[in-house]
Amino acid sequence: MAKMHSLPAALLALSTIQTAAAHTVAWARGMYCLGGPDITSENLNTNTAVDPLYNLTQSDWWFQHHRGCDAVPPAEGDILELPAGGSFTVELAHNRAFTTLSYDGEFTTEWPDGEEHPEDWNGTSEGEGCIEDDGALHTTNQTGAAGTAWAISYTSELKEVTMENLVVFSVLEHTPWKRLATYEVPQHLPACPKGGCTCAWLWVPKGCGQPNIYMAGYKCNVTDVTSTKQLAPAQPPVYCEDDSSKCVAGAKQMIAWNQATGNNIEAPAGKTPMYNEVCGFKSGPQNDIFVQDDTKQETVISTEPVLTATSEPVTSSVSVSLPASASSSVSTSVSSSATACPPQPTATTTRRPHNHHHHRPGGHHH
Repeated sequence: MAKMHSLPAALLALSTIQTAAAHTVAWARGMYCLGGPDITSENLNTNTAVDPLYNLTQSDWWFQHHRGCDAVPPAEGDILELPAGGSFTVELAHNRAFTTLSYDGEFTTEWPDGEEHPEDWNGTSEGEGCIEDDGALHTTNQTGAAGTAWAISYTSELKEVTMENLVVFSVLEHTPWKRLATYEVPQHLPACPKGGCTCAWLWVPKGCGQPNIYMAGYKCNVTDVTSTKQLAPAQPPVYCEDDSSKCVAGAKQMIAWNQATGNNIEAPAGKTPMYNEVCGFKSGPQNDIFVQDDTKQETVISTEPVLTATSEPVTSSVSVSLPASASSSVSTSVSSSATACPPQPTATTTRRPHNHHHHRPGGHHH
């Protein structure tokens, strides 16, 4: 794979870009589309994987199929390690250029946009009070950040991942905010199959732009394993801010919302389903996602993976242990009007630590 690592060339190419729309994703080794959607080259200045998902068919939004990211797996040997009972750190940024995975970290700061901001960074007093100079965070301040999550499927094949076997296992409140984000891993996560597992980073912003969702894919592997517990089939989450008794306990699916097809949750008018208490997600490791030993029964579930243009029709039967009272998943469709995310200016600040001025990476560069 040829690497696009010439810094002067990257800066020269970006000098003609006038505007950009910035968003956020978790960058890490093991990530699909880490170097952009072209499998023949690696772009150190890519932001393809950061774009949100809105009003798409499930076959298109599923692991960012519509932009080709599901067809660009991580490099051989690259994998995101999840230490059972421990934690792992990723970089939340608007562009790979603003991470340590590009340019030796030259353009990194504590923040996702490679800029400097005050610790008490807040939005304006107008409208929703959003942070206008960084609409990519979709928030008014750190407290208002909706929360992000990770989910895991015990298969190494992307085409075999389904909503039911992709289980949310970790949530981090008040994110995205700063670049470095550390997520805790449940102690009882079992070992992955040969070839590893498949993981997804997830986010549903609260206002401050288009009501969309984020999903990015990763090859992952559980390390330091001490348990053989099984994950229960994931159930659709329920919006339960007004009544905690409605919250779904145990293994939950990702939030699929405001898409053309594949939605699995409804929210009251003007409300947003998020990876926090409003949908029954507590911050930290999700320790209730396992089959309860005293109630399990052996059941065979027929799974129908989402089909895309890059996958063959597959129907597989997997044997899992289910609670006797486990209910079936129900998918509902939600539609909503929206305004586009506010456009972001191209990153053109001076390159640190030199004093002369030129353009820096980080623009909207597919």
